Amino acid sequence: MSSTPVYLDAATAAPLHPVARQALLAALDDGWADPARLYTQARRARQLLDAAREATAATLGVRADELSFTPSGTTAAHGAVLGGLAGRRRVGATLVHSTIEHSAVLHAGERHVAGGGAAVAVPVDRLGRLDLAAWSDAVRAPGVALAALIAASHEVGTVQPVARAAAECADAGVPLYVDAAQVVGRAPVPAGWSVLTASAHKWGGPPGVGLLVVRKGTRWESPWPADERESGRTPGVVNLPAVVAAAASLRAAAADAAAEAARLAPLVDRIRARVAAEVPDVEVVGDPVDRLPHLVTFSCLYVDGEVLLHALDRRGFAVSSGSSCTSSTLRPSHVLEAMGVLSHGNVRVSLHRETTEADVERFLAELPGIVAELRAEAGVVGL
Repeated sequence: MSSTPVYLDAATAAPLHPVARQALLAALDDGWADPARLYTQARRARQLLDAAREATAATLGVRADELSFTPSGTTAAHGAVLGGLAGRRRVGATLVHSTIEHSAVLHAGERHVAGGGAAVAVPVDRLGRLDLAAWSDAVRAPGVALAALIAASHEVGTVQPVARAAAECADAGVPLYVDAAQVVGRAPVPAGWSVLTASAHKWGGPPGVGLLVVRKGTRWESPWPADERESGRTPGVVNLPAVVAAAASLRAAAADAAAEAARLAPLVDRIRARVAAEVPDVEVVGDPVDRLPHLVTFSCLYVDGEVLLHALDRRGFAVSSGSSCTSSTLRPSHVLEAMGVLSHGNVRVSLHRETTEADVERFLAELPGIVAELRAEAGVVGL
């Protein structure tokens, strides 16, 4: 194994931003008390919480009282879906969503359906782009309470037409929830949404902090038992040191986002071109133009996905997969299935602020040989 591991899985969790580390350590000393109490230490904690909320809201361009911190991005997504549906139960019980939403959104939809509600999945094309005509029809149907659309695919990087989808929702009088986990801290979020979520460890904040934004005027009702914290939107005491670190790192990441996108996008273009040219029987998936600047996914025929990930790991490359073979599941990615693309031997590479050109070149130099070795071991030769 290489002595210098190369981490290429920022779409799962970006390395902790130096600003996050500094803020976390400072807040551990100053932000351990319950901000809901009245004594001196609690008032100091409250100041830190209020400042973190104001800074995060300013970065997102929303009001501070529209923003709540949750224990994770998953919790935020569950709350967004179930709360949005609960708030509009008098209108109807149908959730409209794309076929490529994050599993957290789909699982919340399954809970809703199990409780007697309905869900309508809108398809995408082979590049992973939403079918806007089908979306328009779906949100205009009677009884639609909420629509959900991911801002950009976490598996293949395709950016969705959020602004146009939002306009269709507005015309139909349906609130739109946007899962912006892969966009916040990297690119501006398109306007028109009513509810938004994000996750701190995607932009270099600590794990265990999610964002839930509910715009003023949006009918939303907490799906959790009553709790007075975080405007009643999520129960329990927030992890204040982590929240402070998340807010500080978001501001830093957002400030550098345009420069980082300009630096990483050509590296992703290089990966897309070289993998397609140098690895036989490979399909590079996702939109080649309207995509996240830091993420690329490709699938290798005649290679087992889990075996490929382990082989790359032994050579020092940390990547992930949306394919069938992960430690927790044996079924192909619902995103790749929905797109109708090759899912076998799938590899997702996602870059971050510490990724260098040398890292990418080393990956590209070693990948063809690794794939060829695995195919030979499997008895697939002469390709």
